[in-house]
Amino acid sequence: MSDSPVPTMVLSARPVILPVPGRGEDLQVRVSAPATGRDLPVIVFSHGFGMSMNGYGPLADHWAAQGFVVLQPTHLDSRTLGLPPSDPRTPDIWRIRIEDLKHVMDGLDILEAAVPGLGGRLDRDRIAVAGHSWGAQSASTLLGARILDADGVPGEDLSDPRVKAGVLLALTGLGDDLTPFAAEHFPFMKPYFGDMTTPALIVAGDHDQSALSTRGPDWFIDPYVHSSGSKGLLTLFGGEHSLGGVSGYEAAETTDEDPARVALVQRLTTAFLRSALYPEDTGWKAALEEDLGPQGKLESK
Repeated sequence: MSDSPVPTMVLSARPVILPVPGRGEDLQVRVSAPATGRDLPVIVFSHGFGMSMNGYGPLADHWAAQGFVVLQPTHLDSRTLGLPPSDPRTPDIWRIRIEDLKHVMDGLDILEAAVPGLGGRLDRDRIAVAGHSWGAQSASTLLGARILDADGVPGEDLSDPRVKAGVLLALTGLGDDLTPFAAEHFPFMKPYFGDMTTPALIVAGDHDQSALSTRGPDWFIDPYVHSSGSKGLLTLFGGEHSLGGVSGYEAAETTDEDPARVALVQRLTTAFLRSALYPEDTGWKAALEEDLGPQGKLESK
């Protein structure tokens, strides 16, 4: 798995349908993969609120071109599904999102068979999760993060041993700092990161001011500060919640469009995942020695 100086052909199939009895909607997944190569590592990606499998092209296309198979489920909160707030599943969507990610891993045989020529090419021992915003919160639970109950006690362990690494983009911080509105409407936004021990890269923008928090952009660094195990932190100078446009350069959610910022996220997330999944890879070690200058800073623990 090395950077190629020429464009790499990427194959993509959507929607691939995974039957999920009891969910109310079968799970729709987009599969993106390089046209060639074997023993391909897997990234299961969780989108932000309202998005779908059709978003995050700047990340999914790049990772696939760099040798990863990227699996993007559409969660129930997606605008493409149009669930009304009165839907009885709405209070549990945060938990259903986590189950969606596990269903994707359970359904690798189906997903692999859906893309012509992809059969037998996945490396099931090298699986990572990634996500942006609410998607990062969903992905973080598979890495060991838990949700605090009303008494402040960490809830159920939803981590998955199949997941070997993670990339968490604009992941919200501790629940002590929620606005009254967020505390009332999003009770699941009370994370406990003490058990999030799986290797992960946290990416935060130093201009990301959330309407859900009473704190400033440092709120998004909590997952790095309060977690244990091998962790990296990429702080993007000038970055807002879209981190330059990771959800798509033309997405309405992008308030800080910056192709150079997105390119940095692409490059460093790829380096982290390669080294996390392939211990002999030295790309991440080399990245930690770089001076990112006005773009940001990189640190690890």
